[in-house]
Amino acid sequence: MTKTLEFPDLLQLIGERSTAFRSAVAAAPSLDVQVPTCPEWTLFDLVRHLGEGRRFWAAAVAAGPGAAPPARPAPGGSAQPPRERGALLAWSAAATQELLDALREAGPDRGCWTWWGSSQSPQTCGAVARHQLQEVAVHTYDAQLAVGDPQPLPDEVALDGVDEFLSTCCATTSAWPHGPAAVDYHATEGPSWRLRLSADGARTARLSSPDGTDTDASDASARGAARELVLALYGRIPVGSLELDGDRRLFDLLLAWEPEE
Repeated sequence: MTKTLEFPDLLQLIGERSTAFRSAVAAAPSLDVQVPTCPEWTLFDLVRHLGEGRRFWAAAVAAGPGAAPPARPAPGGSAQPPRERGALLAWSAAATQELLDALREAGPDRGCWTWWGSSQSPQTCGAVARHQLQEVAVHTYDAQLAVGDPQPLPDEVALDGVDEFLSTCCATTSAWPHGPAAVDYHATEGPSWRLRLSADGARTARLSSPDGTDTDASDASARGAARELVLALYGRIPVGSLELDGDRRLFDLLLAWEPEE
C-alpha cells in the first residue's frame, strides 16, 4: 500500500520539480515558445503563472488560519516578472523559495485558507504543500513538452498525485448532476481508488485490493501507470489513452463537470 508523502518529502520534491521546471525553460530557444498543453500560453506566461501562484500560496500560508485569501497581483503592476530570461529564472526560483520558507515556518498541521473546503483534503499547510507539489510537477511536464523533451513524473510524485487529485479536485459536496455512479482508477504500480458520484456529491476512497475485486463492480474504470493517470486527470493526455472499461461516457461527464463552490 502506497503511503502519503511526508511533509519534508513534499518540500524536497517541490524544490526538485521546480529546478527541473527552470531547466526546461532555460533550454528553450525562446520564451515565446507555445505550450501545447496550455495553448493560450507561451513559456513566459507559464513561468509567470507558476511564480505568481507560489507567491500567492506563500502569502496564504503565512497569513494563518481564518485569514481571507491574499490578493492576486494586479495586471501590469510593479510585481510583474522580468522579461530577460536569466532574471526571470531567478524570479521563479525566489518564488519557490518564498513558498518553501513559508511552509517550513508554518509546519504541516497549521490551518490555512484553501479553495477546497468541501473536499476530502484538510485546510492545512500540509495539504497546501501536497497540492503545490502536483501543480509544480504537472507544469514541469508542460514546460518539458514545450521544448520537446517531456519526462515522466517521478513515481512517488505520481502515486501521491492520483490520490491527491481525487481527494482535492474531485471530492465535493456539490451534487453530481447525473445518475449515481462509481468510477475506479487503477495504477499499474498497485494502488486503486474509487470515486463515488451521487446527489450528495463526490467522495473518493482507496480500495483495499489492487483490482477492486473486494468491492461491488464499478460503472467505469481507468487503468494505467500512475504518471499516466495524473496527466489524464489534469487533462494533459486524453483519457482514452488509458485502458478504459465500462461506461466511458462517465469520463467525459467528469471532465465537463464544474461543481458549485
